Amino acid sequence: MQLIELSKQLLNECDASISRFYKMRELDATPQFYEEVKPHADFYQSVLINWQQNALKWIQENNPKYMHKSQIQNVVDAMNQFVVQSFYKETSKKRFIQSVQSVHYTLSFFLRYLEEESETDVQ
Repeated sequence: MQLIELSKQLLNECDASISRFYKMRELDATPQFYEEVKPHADFYQSVLINWQQNALKWIQENNPKYMHKSQIQNVVDAMNQFVVQSFYKETSKKRFIQSVQSVHYTLSFFLRYLEEESETDVQ
């Protein structure tokens, strides 16, 4: 299922964003916006749009008990922000980490629903 793969890809980007954030602070580096930040952010924005469309459709069809459309929108909004923020050492550490953790939790929870459903489809 494509939605499972997209969700895993987004989870990996959460981890990569935290690593990048610490690396940029350690190197005291300033990224090149048009060479590094924008292409990376644009790529993940397109992944997020694709994921969002599929996730909203899945929620409408399956009506999971503890997963709502607003949570999907929150993931998209937060990830669009922190993927860019991860490149900048000036980013507030506490807020950045909390944002990534929140998205990671929602994505993990959503992925669990998807994997449970795909297991019942197989049986």
